[in-house]
Amino acid sequence: MKRTEDSNFDNEGDADSMTEMSETDRSGIRRKRREQGAGASSVTARRENPRPEEKKLMEAVVARENMRQAYVQVLRNEGAAGVDGMPVAALKPYLDKHWQAIKEKLLEGRYQPQGVRRVEIPKPGGGKRLLGIPTVVDRLIEQAMHQVLTPIFDKQFSKSSYGFRPGRNAHQAVDQARRYVAEGKRWVIDIDLEKFFDRINHDILMSQIARRVSDRRILGLIRLYLKAGIMKDGIMEQRTEGTPQGSPLSPLLSNIMLDDLDKELERRGHSFCRYADDCNIYVRSRKAGERVMTSLTRFLTCHLRLQVNEGKSAVARPWQRKFLGHSMTVDRTPRLKAANASVQRFKEKVRELIRQGRGQSIEMVIGKLQPLIRGWTAYFKLANVKGTFEELDGWIRRKLRCILWRQWKRPYTRAQRLIQRGIAETRARESASNGRGPWWNAGASHMNEAFPKSFFDKFGLLSLLHEHRRLQLNSSL
Repeated sequence: MKRTEDSNFDNEGDADSMTEMSETDRSGIRRKRREQGAGASSVTARRENPRPEEKKLMEAVVARENMRQAYVQVLRNEGAAGVDGMPVAALKPYLDKHWQAIKEKLLEGRYQPQGVRRVEIPKPGGGKRLLGIPTVVDRLIEQAMHQVLTPIFDKQFSKSSYGFRPGRNAHQAVDQARRYVAEGKRWVIDIDLEKFFDRINHDILMSQIARRVSDRRILGLIRLYLKAGIMKDGIMEQRTEGTPQGSPLSPLLSNIMLDDLDKELERRGHSFCRYADDCNIYVRSRKAGERVMTSLTRFLTCHLRLQVNEGKSAVARPWQRKFLGHSMTVDRTPRLKAANASVQRFKEKVRELIRQGRGQSIEMVIGKLQPLIRGWTAYFKLANVKGTFEELDGWIRRKLRCILWRQWKRPYTRAQRLIQRGIAETRARESASNGRGPWWNAGASHMNEAFPKSFFDKFGLLSLLHEHRRLQLNSSL
């Protein structure tokens, strides 16, 4: 009699595993016989000559160790609840009761995922980005699938693809882009795909996946996840295209979808960098850039059924565009810098944190700013234009002085505080009653002298410039 497997993925259960393996082998043989010559996906899979284990990927997905790793990752990512309202904290008790039934459905190809909860967040450049939040159970299954599928697909991806891949990151992408420009390719074709994640064609994507995956249960489940409805205002809307961001599988599927674009660019011998749907191609002349833009627009439209956003795409100089938040100088050997738009977004986040901290002490406000300063500086650690970091340091200190000036409110209080900080009494009283606004006074000499950089250093305010130097020094060791 078959025993029930522990859903915690921690116990060995050797006898149960042996029973499951034998039943899996028998079912796998039956599936293999049914799949022979079954449709376009199988034909494609035979052409790619998949390894035998790739026909039993579902067994690898539900394997105890793989599921345990997926469970740990889902807990680490946390995230909001899906349409069923189940929080991440409730996942383990739920699996204790239901995992065996879920596993059997997955192995038999009968599992039905739930819809996703629609969430819209503002994009940095305007507009809304659609997120689809799966239930925690579906996040677990998608994460487990991601762990099994990534090694299969990642080895075939282009070396010029940097997004959502093991061992690759945005820093590598922008540094490679800088090297292309240093080689003399001083024109860039900056392609922006219009609503890429929302307009992925399901049939094209599934045909690309089927080139490497022959397990029809995996193919069927991915198709179901693609077609899962989106809950908006209590109404479930069906989806016929796109894969909303927010699921563990979405980044991998985006790379699979755009792999044909990478292969086409490589076939033509182009120098390019792609990070998810951000793709920049570097050429030596405007004429070449315009020719490539025209042909790639046609390729994306006809072959992948994706639309190029003509308003945001352009053939231009690299220092006139931004790539992953970075831009470049016009030097023959260009230097990386934070793009103006990235600086403005950073300032807006600082303003928001300061608005939230009104009425709080300077020490508390600085404590809230520290993670933002540390994270932003780490992202732009490759930037060689240090003036940006200096200017932001001065701007942040001025914002903090502005807080102090507002908190003092009355001219008498302002004069007393300035006197306490060493400003002469006559000058302090004149400054306190000058009738100017907080921002003007925060930048005036009396506030700069009363509250110099050393004052904020005592409260632990991180300097972007010093943090940037530290990161660059550590990376060079």
